[in-house]
Amino acid sequence: MSICAAYNGLALHSPKAESFSRLISSNFINRIQVRPAPYSPSLHLSGHFKFGKERCHLISASATPTVESSKTSFRSKNPEDISVLVVGSTGYIGNFVVKEFVKRGFNVIAIARERSGIRGRNDKDKTSEMLNGANVCYSDVTQLDVLEKSLAERVASVDVVVSCLASRNGGVKDSWKIDYEATKNSLVAGRKFGASHFVLLSAICVQKPLLEFQRAKLKFEAELMKEAEQDAGFTYSIVRPTAFFKSLGGQVDLVKDGKPYVMFGDGKLCACKPISEPDLASFIADCVLSENKINQILPIGGPGKALTPLEQGQILFRLLGKEPKFLKVPIEIMDFAIGVLDFLVKIFPSLEDAAEFGKIGRYYAAESMLVRDPETGEYSAEKTPSYGKDTLEEFFDKVLREGMAGQELGEQTIF
Repeated sequence: MSICAAYNGLALHSPKAESFSRLISSNFINRIQVRPAPYSPSLHLSGHFKFGKERCHLISASATPTVESSKTSFRSKNPEDISVLVVGSTGYIGNFVVKEFVKRGFNVIAIARERSGIRGRNDKDKTSEMLNGANVCYSDVTQLDVLEKSLAERVASVDVVVSCLASRNGGVKDSWKIDYEATKNSLVAGRKFGASHFVLLSAICVQKPLLEFQRAKLKFEAELMKEAEQDAGFTYSIVRPTAFFKSLGGQVDLVKDGKPYVMFGDGKLCACKPISEPDLASFIADCVLSENKINQILPIGGPGKALTPLEQGQILFRLLGKEPKFLKVPIEIMDFAIGVLDFLVKIFPSLEDAAEFGKIGRYYAAESMLVRDPETGEYSAEKTPSYGKDTLEEFFDKVLREGMAGQELGEQTIF
């Protein structure tokens, strides 16, 4: 992930609670991409890769012959001769990434489920239409043997793997299943078919890992970097974006309807440099041929200054021509709710995900999505690179005119 997930809201019954619920929906959505219970190494990798604590070794134990990587770098080829395997292609960011690679003329192999989208609402015809221009390969990234078999039936070789995988609901087990295990499967399968470069869509919030999805992402990042250390012919690019535009649009309709803009504390607890989905997709595509992005961790934000929730609300009121009206919610409310849920989990383990969702909400309400100094713990807007041309103000203006159609944020629920 990224994790982009939508929350159905708090189980409270008042107008303020409804606004507060939408704030949660607004602020938690970005890379809410996953978190784990104590890790169990049951990856079901069919023996093709053997994972130690820090290493992954390629073992040619499959009936399908391993494709040898070309001694000539794929970067010397024309785009149409470069095969790019995209996993997570039907996700919100993955869809934009596929379109960007197709636009640039690459040979795109998009992995998709037979029923994709939120709650599997898209059939094959809808998925093929959405991924127009790509060679769609229907498979299951959570099962390595299935993924390898599907690829063997559709492609001869792969040059680059781009992973846009992220858990939909942000639950503990789902985080490890998708952000770590499924992403690892895509690396294993891609390497087997000759991939010599891997582009990972990660998240800037892994700099301060307090959540399970962050730990899952960091575990894979470490193994990806280790793979490059062990094989000089293999490279990676780890992209860590800040907030997506859609994750900040949850309150647009409420404010448009005359309700206050809800924020925690004074609205200055956190800041981000939001980046549009097309701009992020463009940056990810740059990582394929740009040699200055090889073997790099790449934090990236959108153009302009970093924005706090207070400033985001002010932009919205200015576009509406309304007097700003804010509802300030004490962050301690989140701390209390999390404390209650942590207690209840000891009695009712099934509430594990609910407790994790609360922690996700607390995290995004208080932590900035900017480059963080590991020694001082301070976030820096100046050190957070900017990219692209789309601004949050332009996004808000478009949503005010056209609504949030197509901006669905997933399936996560906050209790």
